[in-house]
Amino acid sequence: MSYSAKIGPSILNSDLACLASECTRMLECGADYLHLDVMDGHFVPNITFGHPVVECLRKHLGQAPFFDMHMMVSRPEQWVKPMAAAGATQYTFHLEATSNAGALIKDIRESSMKVGLAIKPGTTVEELAPWASQIDMALVMTVEPGFGGQKFMEDMMPKVSWLRTQFPSLDIEVDGGVGPDSIHKCAEAGANMIVSGSAIMSSDDPRSVINFLRNACMEAIQKRSLDR
Repeated sequence: MSYSAKIGPSILNSDLACLASECTRMLECGADYLHLDVMDGHFVPNITFGHPVVECLRKHLGQAPFFDMHMMVSRPEQWVKPMAAAGATQYTFHLEATSNAGALIKDIRESSMKVGLAIKPGTTVEELAPWASQIDMALVMTVEPGFGGQKFMEDMMPKVSWLRTQFPSLDIEVDGGVGPDSIHKCAEAGANMIVSGSAIMSSDDPRSVINFLRNACMEAIQKRSLDR
C-alpha cells in the first residue's frame, strides 16, 4: 500500500476574478494539489478555461504546486501538448471522450505528465479496469460532470471499493459533492485523492475543512493497513 491522503480544492468554485490569489490561499491553507476543471462546451455544456490560464497560474505560483487537469473535453487528444507546455502536472481525461485510450495514455506520458483516467456515473468501473495498470490515478465522478453544487452520489462508492480491492496502490480520486458530510463514505470505500469545491472554497475556515477531509482519509488508510 503506497498511496497517501491528498486534498485538492476545485478552483472553479473560487472567485475567478482573483484566481491566482485564490490558488495561493488554498495552498497556504494546506491543499495538497489544485484541481482545475477544463470544460469545452461539448463534452459538458459549460465552458471554463484552457491552457493560457494554466500557463499564467504556473508562472504566478511557481513550479511546486501539483496541477490536476480534469479535462471535460470532447477531444482530449487535442490538448495534451498545450497543457504540458502550460505546466500541467497531471492530465486527467474521460474514458467516454476517446476511442483510443491507450494511445492517449502514451501521448500524455511522453509529454512528461502523469495520467489520470475519469469515468462518469453512467460508466462501469469494469470499463476503466483494462487501463488501471497504465495510469497514475482513477477518477470516479460522484456527480454528473459539468456543473457545481450537485448532490453527492453515494451509489458510486462500490466503484471506488472495487478499484481499491483490485488495484491496492492506485491513487483513486472522487469529485462531486464531496465535503465533511460525505468524506467518511469516500474514505472508507478507498478514495485517497479528494476533490472538494464549495465545502472548502465557501468555508470561513478552509484550513480546518482541508484538515478534516485529510484526517478522515488518513484514518481509513491506517485502518485498511491494519486489516490486511
